[in-house]
Order: sequence, then C-alpha cells, then structure tokens
Amino acid sequence: MLKVIITVVLLALFVTGIGYQQLQTTINSPLKTPQNTLFEVKKGTGFNQLCQQWQAKQWLKDCFRYQVLAKLDPTLTDLKAGLYQLDTGTVLDNIRRINQGKQASFSFTIIEGQSLREVLAAISHAEYLRNDLILDELSQQVLGSDKHLEGWLFPDTYHYHANDTASSVLKRAHKIMQSVLDEAWQNKAPNLPLKSAYEVLIMASIIEKETGLASERPLIASVFTNRLNTKMRLQTDPTVIYGIGADFDGDIKRKDLTTYTPYNTYKINGLPPTPIAMPSKPAIFAAVNPPKSEFVYFVAKGDGSHQFSKTLKEHNKAVQDYLRYQKQLNK
Repeated sequence: MLKVIITVVLLALFVTGIGYQQLQTTINSPLKTPQNTLFEVKKGTGFNQLCQQWQAKQWLKDCFRYQVLAKLDPTLTDLKAGLYQLDTGTVLDNIRRINQGKQASFSFTIIEGQSLREVLAAISHAEYLRNDLILDELSQQVLGSDKHLEGWLFPDTYHYHANDTASSVLKRAHKIMQSVLDEAWQNKAPNLPLKSAYEVLIMASIIEKETGLASERPLIASVFTNRLNTKMRLQTDPTVIYGIGADFDGDIKRKDLTTYTPYNTYKINGLPPTPIAMPSKPAIFAAVNPPKSEFVYFVAKGDGSHQFSKTLKEHNKAVQDYLRYQKQLNK
C-alpha cells in the first residue's frame, strides 16, 4: 500500500512538473513575427479567431495551450479592435497589448509658416488617417463657425490611431491655437495697434513668413508695429504672394506689387483680411509684445537674416549693399 501511495505522489509531482514546464514555455514563447508588424484586430474578433489567424501566419505553433491559459485568465479574451504594432516579444505580451488597446500610433506635423493649402495637401496623404474633410465645409468642420480657417491651426506634431479622422486632428490643432492666442491676448502690451486677438493672429502669420530666424521675430514685429502706428503701409512680400495663390511661380514681379488684391499690402492700408499662414507661439507673442525700436525698414541679406533701418536713406543704402554683395557672389 505504501508503495502505491509513493508511486501516486511521484506521478503527481511528475505531471505537475511537466505542467509547470509547459506553462513556463507558453508564457515565454515569442511571437514569430517580423519586427514591428502592423496587424489589424477587427471588431468582433474572438480570442480563438485571433490565435488561429496568428497560427495560419506561422507566428505561433499551436493555439491549444493559449486557449487553456485563457480559461485560467479570462482577461486575455478581452480584445479591443484596432491596428496594433506587434513585435518579437512573447505571444502573451502581444495579446496584452491588444487587451489594453495600445494601438499603433502615427503622427502628422503642421510646420510653422505652412499655409492652409499646404496643410490640407499634406494631411490628405497622412498614412492610416481617414480624410473626412469637405472643402466647402472646412470651417464648420474644424472651427464650428464660418471663420476663415487660415492661421487657426497650431504648428506641432499630432499623434493619432488608424482610422482617426483628419478633422479630429485639425480640431485639436485649432483648440491649441485658440488657447495660445487667448493667452497672448491677455498678456498684450499696452497701446498695441491691433484691435483684436484675430488681428494678432494675422500679424503673427506675417512675422512668421518674413523671417526664418527665431531671434529676428521680435524686431520684425517692431517694424510692422511702427508702420501701423505711423499709418505706413506694411509693404510685405509674403502677403502679396499669398494673394497670388496657386498661380505664384516662385518669382515675385513688379506687376505683382502693383496689382490689387485684398492681400497686397503695397496697395492696401493696414492688415490683410486674414492670416497668411500658421504662426508659431514665438511669432504670436512677438506680435503682442514687440520691443520698442525706431526701425521701419528691413531688407534680406541673403543669408536668412535682415538688415534693419530707421530711415529710408539707411534702407536704400542697405539695399545697395545687398545688391553689391549679390553681384560679388555671382562673379
């Protein structure tokens, strides 16, 4: 009798050992998928179906042991639909990623100084993003009003999941822009020649397009503020180019400066009717807090920076210096 008991105990320990070994093997088995594979879990997909799909792709050997494990831990069967980036970690780690809904993340970037037309062209090609934008209804879709959408999208990188909508990304960009603009307007300098936060947005967009150097934004802002205060026209090429639109060929001509459009600041007084690009936060804050200066002119030096002048005489000399510099470069 004792021998029988000992035999049963030993057999039980042996079986338990095998079971433990199998459990450890199951827990530590890697998913044999190429690194960073995208896999879609469709709505309604069950645990057995998922396992069979992976087995058919030869990413795992068999499903039985995982089905047994799922009986012991029912949370494994809670699969959330979406597009997931699988890796070569364990099968269970990848299943847990799906249990937790940690979908693959993609990104879309709005660049400082981009126009609305450029943003829309870029977002139409954003991967895995559903383009639900209707051109005739853009303002209502994104802003919830009939305001012109230009300028209202904050330059930043926005992360999203597969099948999110383009309008949802742009709504987030608008919400941040509104918040930044509100903050700037509340902290504006006294006696600013801008009557509303929207005029700040317009001014900031011009500042953004006039210089690629962050350090120059405040001085550019001071020039335009001085011009508005003295009733001078802004006379800025980026607004003229914006008014030309898609017909601009990359070379601004004299006739472009003399042809009227609502955006030709050589022909109109004050600001154009809308922003001309998506301004950055530094450009917005430069617009509401320009440094005090006597500068009313500036000319590009050709290296991305500008020469600032207080008088037309100084400005004309700076232009001549720049032209001579260009001639030397072209020799």
